[in-house]
Amino acid sequence: MRPHASPTLVRLCLLLLVAAQAVAARGLDTDLPGARDPEGLARFAGSVIIGYRADGSETTHLPAGPWVAGRSKGSWKKSVEVSGRRTRILYLIPRTVRSQDVMRHYRDVLERAGYEMLYRCEGDSECGESVGGFYSDAGQDERLTDTYLLERAFSDGSVKDPWILVARRGSDSADQHLFLFGAYQDNYADSGAGERVAVFLERIEEGAGGSAPPGALIESRELSRLIEEEGHAALHAIGFEPGRATLMPESGPQIEAMARMLGETPDLSVYIVGHTDGQGDLEGNLDLSRRRATEVVQRLILNYGVLGERLTPRGVGNLAPVATNATPQGRALNARIEMVPR
Repeated sequence: MRPHASPTLVRLCLLLLVAAQAVAARGLDTDLPGARDPEGLARFAGSVIIGYRADGSETTHLPAGPWVAGRSKGSWKKSVEVSGRRTRILYLIPRTVRSQDVMRHYRDVLERAGYEMLYRCEGDSECGESVGGFYSDAGQDERLTDTYLLERAFSDGSVKDPWILVARRGSDSADQHLFLFGAYQDNYADSGAGERVAVFLERIEEGAGGSAPPGALIESRELSRLIEEEGHAALHAIGFEPGRATLMPESGPQIEAMARMLGETPDLSVYIVGHTDGQGDLEGNLDLSRRRATEVVQRLILNYGVLGERLTPRGVGNLAPVATNATPQGRALNARIEMVPR
């Protein structure tokens, strides 16, 4: 971990762009499909995940000093650079809750989980008089989800009672850094998302690069990277009813991200490959995996207009496991859909 003075904040500020199209469709009382809390970090009671992104290896800058406004964009007066597998989450807190109460909750959660506090601030005087610029300086090329209706989730000039917590915890396999930014905010375009506290959480697992964790939604940009650098992408966020080729409703966001990636790479054709766990006989698993792959292909064609000639469904049953079939966790990893360039 090395100090880095006044870095650009594009990679951090862009994080508060929310997929309001998804929010409008499902309301603000349920989590974004495929989203999950970081293990061991309990959210504030009653809060809802409205933005979520899990990436492979990324480099980011965590604040170690107040926000300093610039002519065109701001930055942290002092920061530290860390790299590793990154997860970013955006929470909406119930309307009646004060920003300070949310900060105390997360401070206590971090202490109980064994994190060392690296930086902490509260209020404009400590965090920076223009720290609300953390929201408004977001770049336009990246966001927490692939689709959005509102240009930004939080309106300029509406941030009040801000606070920041940056913490670290070491382990045998990797160091984990957490960055939490919370504030009361408003949203002039969507009153349902405004006039309440929001919390942005970023977790970096150093030494744990590579693919996004199993079960996480993989966005279009990360899909492109996996296809190009690793030759395939395992899509654990696509689920089916047990023993059937019927897609679960929560598979929608992942299939939408696949369609978006294919739209951004018009020369790419792919195999959609179904895999099963080791339960059942081989012939049955081969048939089930083929039907599941075909179901995904049909969804891409019918719902998103992807040309069928670019998609080839295949099923390999339980012939290519990535984990043991002796445990539920291993079977969950083995039952998957993969994209492979053709």
